[in-house]
Amino acid sequence: MGEEKGSFATHTVELPLTGYRVLDLAHEGLLCGKILADLGADVIAVEPPTGNVARNRGPFYHDIPHPEKSLYWFAYSSNKRGITLNLESADGKEIFERLIGTTHFLIESFPPGYMDSLGLGYQDLSEANSQLIMASITLFGQTGPYAHYKGSDIIANAMGGMMHICGDVDRPPVRLSAEQASNMAGASAAAACAIAHYYRETSGEGQYIDVSMQEAMAQPILFPIGRWDFQHLTMKRMGSYRQHKLAPLRLIYPCKDGYVCFWIGTSNLLGPSQAELIKIMKAEGIGTELEDKNWISLDMETLSKEDHDLYADLHIQYFMRHTKRELVEGLIKKRGILLGPVNDPKDLVEDEQLEARDFWEYVKHPELNDTLRYPGCFYKSDQTTSHIKYRAPLLGEHNYEIYHKELGLSNDELALLKETGII
Repeated sequence: MGEEKGSFATHTVELPLTGYRVLDLAHEGLLCGKILADLGADVIAVEPPTGNVARNRGPFYHDIPHPEKSLYWFAYSSNKRGITLNLESADGKEIFERLIGTTHFLIESFPPGYMDSLGLGYQDLSEANSQLIMASITLFGQTGPYAHYKGSDIIANAMGGMMHICGDVDRPPVRLSAEQASNMAGASAAAACAIAHYYRETSGEGQYIDVSMQEAMAQPILFPIGRWDFQHLTMKRMGSYRQHKLAPLRLIYPCKDGYVCFWIGTSNLLGPSQAELIKIMKAEGIGTELEDKNWISLDMETLSKEDHDLYADLHIQYFMRHTKRELVEGLIKKRGILLGPVNDPKDLVEDEQLEARDFWEYVKHPELNDTLRYPGCFYKSDQTTSHIKYRAPLLGEHNYEIYHKELGLSNDELALLKETGII
């Protein structure tokens, strides 16, 4: 990263988890291993010989469904190495136990009890490696009446409470885009691993981590839960609107080439910004009937529906005359108006703020004869900043590197293991 664009260092010291190894067996919560990899850990994705089911999740490179072209797999498995291993075979379990001897973290997302049934549960593995930190990511956790229920990411969204507040108030609830429950659980597991790692550094002891996707989705909705606890009021879905006593007021407004997010504001905090926007609108002949309003003392909660609709219509008239870029340049940069463009993917990759901070990274995919743009690391530091060192592993890409060079298996042994479906 160039000095001109920021003061952040590039690997002046080692990354926090450099020298630590992670075995990542997860098909849910892949973000956990990704975060640990970005923090410098040697993360090895351990897949069955048929491949991790996450490889079948779209979207796909050039819309070609293929386990080696999943953009989902690319996103959450970069900076990881990859091996194949049949854990249900005797030889596979023996090899896995050998790997555990040099492993510091283990991540898995199998149904509760599955690893125990193989003799590879935490109690078994910790006897061989007392410093092992093992994180299990499941839909409902390892205990409770729902522990063995089957489900999916959308089920965790719904049962975690998040879905209830998503969507428009006059329509059924909707899920968040992409695999948000999986991501929240993965991020929670990574945070728990970091805490357990700190404890291990002081005590020398590993520990077992139990992460529920349902619980991970309940964490971000603290405000609606608190509102119920204290007021016995259920927060309504807002979607493009924000909640009011008499009528919903818009949050998302159409403009000439898309949408902007804007909060018609009052009080000392938001009122001056609103008053400034009315002046700008008036200069274009819009909103003259609003210029005498006292935006600091006006109570938006008690306005009639007619007034709410009038305010929204006048703002729409103004926004529809301008593009998102014009509104950013004219309102945010020049006048300090509290407004934000609703960016689509094209807007993001062209965003000058992200560009100035060297957010995007370009990763070579030799097997595709292409270089792809990736979002950068989740943090920057004045001591060390992580980067994407290599793209997600192909199926079994590092079998030779790990099994032969690290475990010492011969070429003949590797050939036999592959022939018998062990790797």
